[in-house]
Amino acid sequence: MAETVLTNPGQSPAPLEGWRGIAADWASDQRAFKNVSWGKAMMWIFLLSDTFIFSCFLLSYMTARMSTTVPWPNPSEVFALNIAGNHMPLILIAIMTFVLISSSGTMAMAVNFGYRRDRVRTAILMLVTAAFGATFVGMQAFEWTKLIMEGVRPWGNPWGAPQFGASFFMITGFHGTHVTFGVIFLIAIARKVFRGDFDVERRGFFTSRRGNYEIVEITGLYWHFVDLVWVFIFAFFYLW
Repeated sequence: MAETVLTNPGQSPAPLEGWRGIAADWASDQRAFKNVSWGKAMMWIFLLSDTFIFSCFLLSYMTARMSTTVPWPNPSEVFALNIAGNHMPLILIAIMTFVLISSSGTMAMAVNFGYRRDRVRTAILMLVTAAFGATFVGMQAFEWTKLIMEGVRPWGNPWGAPQFGASFFMITGFHGTHVTFGVIFLIAIARKVFRGDFDVERRGFFTSRRGNYEIVEITGLYWHFVDLVWVFIFAFFYLW
């Protein structure tokens, strides 16, 4: 590995090579994060760690499903609803998915108006996004209640493989917790935006420099991640 050597008095030090160079880059925000704020960088790191957790959950679910010798319950039947005498498979899950995906659109518009410093529209769109998220959580609570009343438990269920109950409550519960925290965060940031905290640089949590609405984008990163994770849960758990 090369050492830093100055050949001329006015010459800048040569960049370090190998692992020492990598460590030096990541230790200095002027190099690794020159054009990225620490708030945004830390959110990306958090989302990366959360990706590993959700990946482990889904891989564990697929392993349990493929290795069990007991028949796995049919999701189309387990999550079906009878509406007006009609048997409708996965209708609730389809509505939940539509609601959550729609919330990504309103969140993207909130970020757009945030960078335009249109605080009223930004706050309204963030509250609409929070309403979509709260609706999703409410429908998930209905889904949990229905399955619990039908006998689903973390240690078993009346339709087959006992691992189904543990997988369902673990995966959907962990995701629903993320959505719930996201809704709370959206409401808190929307309140600060509407009050004009980012225009007058009012002191407090999550208040940045005057005129900087980057916290709205950081909130959007988290929310889009939650929506993307649901797409994988929907595909692997409900459609497989």
